[in-house]
Amino acid sequence: MDSVLHTTGRFGPRTLLITTAAVPLTGWAVHAVALHKKLAATKRDPLTGLLRRDAYTARARRLLARHGDKVTVVMVDADHFKQVNDTMGHPAGDAVLAAFGARLAAWAGPRAAAGRLGGDEFAVVLTLPAGRRAQRLEQLVRMLHTSVTLDDGCAVDVAASVGAAAPASVGARDLTVLQRAADAALYDGKHSGRAVLATAAHAATPSINGRRAGRPGTNVWGRAA
Repeated sequence: MDSVLHTTGRFGPRTLLITTAAVPLTGWAVHAVALHKKLAATKRDPLTGLLRRDAYTARARRLLARHGDKVTVVMVDADHFKQVNDTMGHPAGDAVLAAFGARLAAWAGPRAAAGRLGGDEFAVVLTLPAGRRAQRLEQLVRMLHTSVTLDDGCAVDVAASVGAAAPASVGARDLTVLQRAADAALYDGKHSGRAVLATAAHAATPSINGRRAGRPGTNVWGRAA
């Protein structure tokens, strides 16, 4: 009994106060971690794991501000995606989008801004030396043209159109201008199986909401009507 009293006295009221105060702090720490995870989840598309549009845009602009002419903006559209949904069902379409998201993330790396802008439309902003740009874009096209295997073992043939824009080739560092130029280049190479690097002429292509417009047979988002 004396030893117990002695041990209690050794800690004293001040120690008890500190210990008591630490309990809610621990609770807040757990809450903060949970909140951080929840906020992080809201920044990412649940299907592909890529950044949502707003989070992608914020990171992309930071990369442009920090690295300038070393940055390349890449726009990607899945080809014949509606046909996959219509003939094989939406689960197959979701599997294709998830596979594209994983491939884009792996290709771009953790420091890039890789986002799903909506539907089957994706964008990546990354630092990419001009000397390696063509090789890396060819690599991306090959990755996106590799068939996707579904849970039932069925293989789905897939393809994507890719357009890219760099500040030096377009003459601008503004994200909207670069995306518009990359998108115009994408449609110039649609279904060609190759990535197209934008020029200053692509940046002048009229668009609505950042997508190419005014092209016969397409709607305002540049997709087949």
